[in-house]
Amino acid sequence: MSLNRRDLLNLGAGLAAATAAPALAAPRKGGFQPSWESLAQGYKVPDWFRDAKLGIWSHWGPQCVPEYGDWYGRQMYIQGNGVYEHHVKTYGHPTTFGFMEFIPRWKAQNWDPDGLMKKYQAAGAKYFMSMANHHDNLDMFASRHHAWNTLRVGPGRDIVGTWEQVARRHGMRFGVSNHSAHAWHWWQTAYGYDAEGPLKGRRYDAFRLTKADGKGKWWQGLDPQQLYTGRNMLIPDGIDSIAAANAWHDKHDGEWLETPPPNNPGFVQSWLARQNDLVDRYRPDMVYFDNYTLPLGQAGLAATAHYYNQALAARGATDVVVTGKKLSPLQRRGIVEDVERGFSDRLRPEPWQTDTCIGNWHYDRGLYDRDGYKSARDVIQRLIDVVSKNGCLMVSIPQRGDGTIDDKEEKVLEGMAGWIAVNGPAIYASRPWRIYGEGPTKLVEGMQNEGDAKPFEAADIRFTTKGGDLFALPMAWPTGELVIQSLAASGPTSAGQVRRVELLGGGELAFKRDDNGLHVALPEARPAFTPVVRISGPGLA
Repeated sequence: MSLNRRDLLNLGAGLAAATAAPALAAPRKGGFQPSWESLAQGYKVPDWFRDAKLGIWSHWGPQCVPEYGDWYGRQMYIQGNGVYEHHVKTYGHPTTFGFMEFIPRWKAQNWDPDGLMKKYQAAGAKYFMSMANHHDNLDMFASRHHAWNTLRVGPGRDIVGTWEQVARRHGMRFGVSNHSAHAWHWWQTAYGYDAEGPLKGRRYDAFRLTKADGKGKWWQGLDPQQLYTGRNMLIPDGIDSIAAANAWHDKHDGEWLETPPPNNPGFVQSWLARQNDLVDRYRPDMVYFDNYTLPLGQAGLAATAHYYNQALAARGATDVVVTGKKLSPLQRRGIVEDVERGFSDRLRPEPWQTDTCIGNWHYDRGLYDRDGYKSARDVIQRLIDVVSKNGCLMVSIPQRGDGTIDDKEEKVLEGMAGWIAVNGPAIYASRPWRIYGEGPTKLVEGMQNEGDAKPFEAADIRFTTKGGDLFALPMAWPTGELVIQSLAASGPTSAGQVRRVELLGGGELAFKRDDNGLHVALPEARPAFTPVVRISGPGLA
């Protein structure tokens, strides 16, 4: 099956002209400049983020309609992939029912943002994030630079703007996530065709559809090439088939092609205009970029400088957060590092964030049927570990296409709420101790590895401090007494006196301290599914 490179590139110039945005003004003199040196020199992580500790994310869009998990839009075009097989069986062949046909089916008809926000706040979230767009390139806000947005198609609503108003009404910090910088290579599969079978060689919808084809249809006046980004994605030298291109993409997934598309400068201009429009309209407290470092080279630096300068002008301080992944030491001074579905194996000197999901990023009915969600205890254990290492946890609660969450997700939130109601004082506005913790479970530094981690044990204890007190947070209830080895009467972390030990939600506890550790007698009554003890005394924290 040959891939005609000319076919894949010949729309680049036309799409660039169609999507080009006006040149953006340079940062004002004296403000942040689009360079890592400028960002690192002038930025400080705001205290609100360091205090917040827990956020909840609405990672929601038209890919939730089939309820078949993440990256549905890309994988539905890969013959032999399970998503492709499901799609053909359920909806039809991607030559006739392409991804864009899910957009009018995404109606959000049962979405209750106020009701959901109350549940998220009760579960302990101090900040909330709305996805502004995914790799599928649909803007979920009142975009002035991209016609494919949810006010024109799909729900017919400003998703980001609605979430923003509700979050702020509930006193939550508000963030947005932008994933669309990847659309130009993520959509390469939509321009392919079957390698075998009765429709072998027939191009999928993205390759064939033009603006003229929409006459009389729900998408009249829109150009599918602006959604799918055009037949101009990068195909590396030596790659001469769709299958080989997909294999290459999977192999290099960690690189995520953060450089701009070489054949489509208009895509970069449009992306930057859309991102700046997003922050100018909604003035978020946080922007999550789903990128290693920042998106699209210089464009990502320009977007971040613009955002910081906007915040400085509007608020008098740069009290906002931008996240990126796999940062260098210099970059960690200019933005906050995010570790996707992974761990830190150390106490980090700078604030950071882990983002994860209780299921798949887009709603997956199969996980519901198999009881495949993280439990409330799983989430709280992650929160404890992350906070002890100077981080924040942002967790996604998958929504169905209609905007609802299911009963099992409700139970996760309820379980989180019960723990937070008792033990929140050890989490919010806390700071790390001398060490993050102790215990036998060793975590491997890195992203996308949470599934490989061993379960935490009662002997895995994490520490936080606040108001001069030390908090010890075991990951499970111990059998018998609680022994905190790091508080032995002698040793590298033994400084300070222990004068009082209290179980949060319980009361004062008996204790003794010797060369083996601090021994605490826990009661039989359990106010939450893991204990937290407050340890008071001069010099401890």
